[in-house]
Amino acid sequence: MTILAYDLGASSGRALLGRLNNGKIEVEELHRFSNDPVQVGDRLHWDILRLLHELKQGLLKVKHRGIKLDSLAIDSWAVDFGFIGSSGELLGNPYHYRDRHTDGVMEEVVRELSESAVFGKTGIQFLPFNTIYQLAALKRADSPLLREAKHFLMIPDLLRYFLTGEKFNEFSNATTTQLYNPLTESWDEELIRTIGLSPEWFGEVVQPGARVGQLRPSVCEELGIEPVPVYAVAEHDTGSAVAAVPALDRSFAYLSCGTWSLMGTEVGEPVISPLAQELNFTNEGGAYGTFRLLKNIMGLWVLQECRRAWKRAGISYDFPELVKLAHEAKPFAAFIDPDDPVFLHPGDMPARIAEYCERTGQQAPEDAGGIVRCILESLALKYRYVLELTEQLSGQSFNGLHMVGGGIQNTLLCQWTSNAIGKPVWAGPVEGSAIGNMIVQWTASGKLADIWEARKVIRESFPVDVYEPERSEEWENAYRAFKAKTGIE
Repeated sequence: MTILAYDLGASSGRALLGRLNNGKIEVEELHRFSNDPVQVGDRLHWDILRLLHELKQGLLKVKHRGIKLDSLAIDSWAVDFGFIGSSGELLGNPYHYRDRHTDGVMEEVVRELSESAVFGKTGIQFLPFNTIYQLAALKRADSPLLREAKHFLMIPDLLRYFLTGEKFNEFSNATTTQLYNPLTESWDEELIRTIGLSPEWFGEVVQPGARVGQLRPSVCEELGIEPVPVYAVAEHDTGSAVAAVPALDRSFAYLSCGTWSLMGTEVGEPVISPLAQELNFTNEGGAYGTFRLLKNIMGLWVLQECRRAWKRAGISYDFPELVKLAHEAKPFAAFIDPDDPVFLHPGDMPARIAEYCERTGQQAPEDAGGIVRCILESLALKYRYVLELTEQLSGQSFNGLHMVGGGIQNTLLCQWTSNAIGKPVWAGPVEGSAIGNMIVQWTASGKLADIWEARKVIRESFPVDVYEPERSEEWENAYRAFKAKTGIE
């Protein structure tokens, strides 16, 4: 059985073929493409039609290989969306979550509604780019989009609509909007109306594993292919990544590591408590009735932006070269809090790191190696901090950490994470989101019994690299210094 998984990240996308043979998963990358935001005036957009074009290129490559697909599905980043008008056409290019039109909006909405009211209804972490604040920003700007909108679709929902003509909202992504109530298992109409929006825009929410149509005739005619069934999976890419964690124990901690880092544990019911609100944790939907109790961490975005800044200055580094420079740099020379608001938006990240160090009374790193070491050490130490909070909130003690996603190719970060937490790190698989996408398709078609059988198959199909903690005393001292310099308590 051959299936296609589209895995769209904030900087690149992939089309991967999955085959399930004799209890082993085989994954083949068929098509890879960049996902570049587009600045138009003061606004930052996703190039959504370019992404649709790339999805079609993946289908053409399947056709040219003579492969018959049994199904396909899409996962992507969360929170962003588009509107469909009465004609069935897209109204404008979706905004990028790093666009500045949400600046200050979260604080305004929270003042009007109160944190406890919003968290009590949704269980979602307060982040300035959450969908609720993007929509509130459009309302405050009297955007013409809101006057013409008939249907609200998040990024995978929107791309599925382009391919199938069917309009559904998928559960795991719907929960990230901070407009979905997991206790009532529906959109929170009161909350939607309170921010001045129409509940009628928000459609049926389907669970991962639901069949949501097939390729529409116009797509089949354009590409010269036969119809292919389309499934909803855990369409928030972190939801798919967590589904692919090859855990053997029901109680486990995970870190999905890429442009963003998302750390937490899997629970059967959302944890909507005063402590969860105080610690600013989130309860995002997962596959097969699970929730992801987790916290967002800025992740490798800071490093990616540094690399772009150096490239603009005429200095090109590849990631292995930067990791080598970091390894050679002085340890624990400076620390940043990766989640400081100064690092949220695109821009000159090396200058912002220097600004942060000056603000916190530290000597800023002077070269690329020092900057990268500062970023990676700070990330590893922030992971320890969030892991400790996860244990506190969940009432569990984890004997190690599962790391999945593209970031685990940075072996230095994996080792330093193990050093920082003082526990083993189990790293793999790299293509966690795509594999999680695939196992939901196979489970929906009856090829796998449930998520735990799927995780066992993943464990037997892909290598897991084990990192044991080293230099414990040095990292313990560094953790105390990190908390002191960043003010994290």
